[in-house]
Amino acid sequence: MTLLHIDSSILGEQSASRPLTAAIVKHLTDANPATEVVHYDLAAEPLGHLSTAEFLALQGVEPQDDATKRDVARNAKALDDFLAANVVVIGAPMYNFTLPSQLKAWLDRLAVAGRTFRYTESGPEGLAGGKRVIVASSRGGLYSEGTQQAALDHQETYLRGIFSLFGITDITFVRAEGLALSPDSRTAAVQAALSEIQQLAA
Repeated sequence: MTLLHIDSSILGEQSASRPLTAAIVKHLTDANPATEVVHYDLAAEPLGHLSTAEFLALQGVEPQDDATKRDVARNAKALDDFLAANVVVIGAPMYNFTLPSQLKAWLDRLAVAGRTFRYTESGPEGLAGGKRVIVASSRGGLYSEGTQQAALDHQETYLRGIFSLFGITDITFVRAEGLALSPDSRTAAVQAALSEIQQLAA
C-alpha cells in the first residue's frame, strides 16, 4: 500500500492539523507496516500559485525556459504521487472559511483533464476513483451542519467537491473544531479527534 501524507498548516508546532495527520498515518502504518509513505509539507516547500506557463503546460504547450521546465516536472511528480497512492491523508485547517492557499495550489496541480477527470457530454467524469481520502480538518469556530456558521464552510465542502470531480467517493473527515473558543475547548476537540482516529478502519 502507498500512503500520501499531505500537511498544509503554516503554524508548525502550534498546528492542530499536523498532530492529527501524524496520528492517522501512525494508526494506518502500525496496522500495515509495509506501507510506503510519501510526505509533502506544503508550508515548508510550497508549490506557489499556478503560473500561466504551468497551466499551459497542462494543456500540452511545451515550456520554453529551464525554470518552468523544473516547475512542470515538479507538478508532474505531485500528480503522479497522488495517482499512485492508495490512501491520501490530508491536513486541512480552515483559514478565513476556506483552505490554506498552499493546499489549494497542490489541488490545482491535480485537477488535470485527462488524468484525474475528463469532460463528457453528460458532464465531468472522475478518473482517479478507488482511493481512500482521510482529511484532518481543524477549525477555530463551529461550522458543522446545524451550527449558525455552517453556511460559511468553504473548506470541507470544497474538498468534497473536488475529490468528487476526481471520482473519489471514499472520503472521511476527522474534525477538530471550536479550537479558538477556549483552551479547554481546544483540548477537548483535539482529544476527541485523536480518539476518533483510533476507531478508523485500518
